[in-house]
Amino acid sequence: MDVTPLPADRPTAQPTALPDPVPAPKLGLLARLAPEPMKVVLNWGRRYSLWVFNFGLACCAIEFIAASMARHDFIRLGVIPFAPGPRQADLMIVSGTVTDKMAPAVKRLYEQMPEPKYVISFGACSNCGGPYWDSYSVTKGVDQIIPVDVYVPGCPPRPEALLQGILKLQEKIARESLAERYATAASVSQLTSPLVAPPGGTA
Repeated sequence: MDVTPLPADRPTAQPTALPDPVPAPKLGLLARLAPEPMKVVLNWGRRYSLWVFNFGLACCAIEFIAASMARHDFIRLGVIPFAPGPRQADLMIVSGTVTDKMAPAVKRLYEQMPEPKYVISFGACSNCGGPYWDSYSVTKGVDQIIPVDVYVPGCPPRPEALLQGILKLQEKIARESLAERYATAASVSQLTSPLVAPPGGTA
């Protein structure tokens, strides 16, 4: 095989400059820290591992217990009932009449839940006060003190209605954007700051 060198005066091919990369869309702070496939996995994990903190205040709590028993068995949907407490829970189900005296406790326990956290308002009393809406001591809906993701109507709702509400919440979690949920929660420096001072640094 004959290999002939190129003449010295022959021009060589010059590398072409690549176009500038398209700037990424400006999303929320946490969205920039996690790639898109990771967000899908995170939403999938949240959707099917909801630890429930049941805040049962009245008769609707009995229907919640019925939904968690063998006949309806909402654990098959990825819902784990009866979390040890609010600090281990992802989902609070408020079932029953929220009185003005109980409202601060509901809010305090909601604030103890770690993010991301969700709330289902279960029953007419929790939604709007129900038959006691005109009482001097009843809060006109739990959404006046904490944000609610899904409302389940009824007085009391059947366990099947709670299952429908859980499915609606799971659909909402699947579509959830971390950028929208946590855009103003913290800055990137706060999210990436070390928890412990490095060696040689001041605490």
